[in-house]
Amino acid sequence: MSLLAEIIDRKEREVASWGPEPNNPFSPRPVVPWLTRASGGALHLLTEIKYKSPSAGELSRALTVSDRAHAYAACGARMISVLCDEHYFAGAYEHLTDTRCRIGATFPNVRILAKEFVISERQIERAARMGADSILLIARITQGVRLHELLSHARAHHMEPLVEVATQEELADALTQGARIVGVNARDLETLAIDVDRAARVLTRIPRDVVGVHLSGLKTAEDVRKVAVSRADAALIGEALMRLDDPRPLLLKLCDAACANDA
Repeated sequence: MSLLAEIIDRKEREVASWGPEPNNPFSPRPVVPWLTRASGGALHLLTEIKYKSPSAGELSRALTVSDRAHAYAACGARMISVLCDEHYFAGAYEHLTDTRCRIGATFPNVRILAKEFVISERQIERAARMGADSILLIARITQGVRLHELLSHARAHHMEPLVEVATQEELADALTQGARIVGVNARDLETLAIDVDRAARVLTRIPRDVVGVHLSGLKTAEDVRKVAVSRADAALIGEALMRLDDPRPLLLKLCDAACANDA
């Protein structure tokens, strides 16, 4: 069994065990094209909160979720990706709430992405209740009509999903099903290998009226500069920041590099 299949098998059992959902403590925020950049504008950066991963192992726990979210937002992150999976990533849906409570008022334009292996509408509903503005849908997990159903369900809960693809075939399906924000993962979910060149090729196929996001594999300012002059509107910086007890110096450098094509 591949790692992805193992994760999905566990996720199905996990969601089936959930009890009644609590009341929603958050009002939905306006759905806006927060990752679209004007021609020549700065690349938007997404940052990530996760305390471990199958590829990187244990990551820094020096900062709480709340403090790390504040550090990211204060340094210029446009969106914060929050891992919700506990077993493989030491995440939690409660981390969405921690993030929203810390930055929601101070940085109202910084949006929160629930990063989860979504197989059920219940996960979308829980993410919305816990403070997410968007949720990840993975084309490797859901395709065709099922992807369309999950897209529609997320939008009914005031969230515009980010659809993750890895291949041109997955991209074509995501576009057919109506994806408006598409992230191309440089990491293969089956093998965990990184292929930045493959991701770059798929990104070039994203239509201009769809937001394109580069996912995984970026570590340095030079990496960000290369993506800043590519088709991508935004890029995710994950493990490079999560390895650091204080991510602020590196993130400030990455934000400067993201302006490489800014007129």
